Amino acid sequence: MKATNNDALTTTRILEAASDHVRRFGAAKTNVVDIAKVLGTSHTTIYRHFRSKAEVFEAIVIATIHDETKLARSYVEAPVRASERLEGLIVALHQRKLQRFKNDAELYQLYKRVVTERPDIIRNYTEVMTQLLSTILSDGVRNKEFYIDDVFAAANVVRDAVTVFIHPAHVEASAKAGLLREDAMRRVISTLIVAFKQGVTFAPK
Repeated sequence: MKATNNDALTTTRILEAASDHVRRFGAAKTNVVDIAKVLGTSHTTIYRHFRSKAEVFEAIVIATIHDETKLARSYVEAPVRASERLEGLIVALHQRKLQRFKNDAELYQLYKRVVTERPDIIRNYTEVMTQLLSTILSDGVRNKEFYIDDVFAAANVVRDAVTVFIHPAHVEASAKAGLLREDAMRRVISTLIVAFKQGVTFAPK
């Protein structure tokens, strides 16, 4: 194998190599030495970028989360009605998770494991997604499509209502059981949208 120029070695290349190795052999059979061999370098070079295998795996998962956040933002910024953006964002995240489970099984298992072991990662992800939902709902209120007195509270309701369709453990469980959840998900979203259009109040009476 041709040696890699260590000066040109980037975290992106390391993560790509690590991801490929996990796909082929699984996370349990992937370590820093394996990643270094794929890149034609030494494990000490990898340690200049990452302190441990666990840190490499966390970085892979964070990159996946960034991809999902980018996908969600594309719906937030779409030039359509708020209700269409809301449904589109949630359906897209569900479909992306389902595709990963079906087509990238080993990395999906790594993703599921890390977000379980690192609640801070999933908490940050949740906060970002809730804020994106808030942006869509705020637009709907401003354009008089929705009538909501507390947008942030409504965003939390949406997040909690659709978690069963988005969380990797739930997506996997449904897929293994042969359950097609998209119709149920769309019904939940439609119910929320109807409520928001009619008007919801979160302020205490």
